This record gives sequence, structure tokens and C-alpha cells, in this order.
Amino acid sequence: MKEFIIIGHKAVTAPFSLNDLPGAAGRMDILCRCVNAALFLSHDLRRDVRVYLVLKGGAPSKIVRFDGASVRYLSPDERSAASLIKKALEKQAQGFWTDSTPGVSVKIGEFGDLLGELNKKITYLMEDGVDIRTIPYTGSSDHLFVLGDHMGLTDDEENIIKGREHEIAGVGPLSLHADHCIILLHNEMDRSEKHI
Repeated sequence: MKEFIIIGHKAVTAPFSLNDLPGAAGRMDILCRCVNAALFLSHDLRRDVRVYLVLKGGAPSKIVRFDGASVRYLSPDERSAASLIKKALEKQAQGFWTDSTPGVSVKIGEFGDLLGELNKKITYLMEDGVDIRTIPYTGSSDHLFVLGDHMGLTDDEENIIKGREHEIAGVGPLSLHADHCIILLHNEMDRSEKHI
């Protein structure tokens, strides 16, 4: 299983307008692009992927989960992913996962709580991390990647990661968008699994 956590520091935690994802929805467009980058292949979905969106633009924080094995009604465009996130936020979220649409769930929770729930070694993506190509990735292992939005991660969030088993990796010498990093990560893992 490949799991991606993307933290949206301004992403709203209440239903929002699909007509203003970058503005009123708190850069929800970034999170939607990450969902698509993580889940879509040409003419198919990656069934072995889960995406967790940590929405911090309201109190309490909420987490929306997309499960590639069971997600339905998702098309490869921002508005489609945003619509499923919006439907999830219309649910009465609690401290446990509540199903919204097939393959999409929501709960109240913080980033640290989610890491505790998943309880895996973390690969934190940063520009100055160890080259991702030097880290062996195989299809037989579980992987948990953490990425920030346009604001990166806060010092507190980085300290939460440092308090757990982790590695810091980078996908290249330049600062890239989170969704581009996800595509590059998938490419490295795909190549490793196919022994290219």
C-alpha cells in the first residue's frame, strides 16, 4: 500500500463553492491536483493507493481519505475531486472514519493523530532531502509519504515527523508542486517494481 498525506494549511473544513477552489476554499485546488496525481493512471486508477488530506483551514481540523481500491465517481479533473471532498465535508464528521461516497471518508483529526493511526515509517518530501533514487522502493512494502501544500510544513509538523521513524527525501534539486512530486514518486516506484 502506498499512502500519501498532504497537509492543506488553509483548506476549509466546511462545505465550499466549487467555483473558487484557490480562494474561498483555501487552496483546495492544490489538494485536488494531489488526489488526481496519486490515484490516476491512463484509463485506470491505482488501486494500491490511499490519499489523506489534512484540512487545517477551520476548527476542528478534518481529514478526508480517498481509497483507490474503492473510490467511485472520480474523474481526472480538479472539480471532480473537489466535489467529493465537499460531499465528505457535508457529513457530520466525528473522531472516527465516516463514509461519504464510495472510497471517500472523513473524520475530525490532527496530523499527529493520523500518523499514530497509520503507524508506519514516514518519508517526508523536502527539496534538500536524500535523493529518492538512492532509497529502495518495492511493491512488497508499505510506504507513507508526507507532503506540504504551497506553505510547506510548519516547525511543529516537522517536529511531529522527527518524533517518529522517518527519512527525508527529495525528488530533485528544485522546489516542485506537491502533485508533481507525487508523479515523480510513482514513477520511481513503478520503475523499481518493473526492474527498469
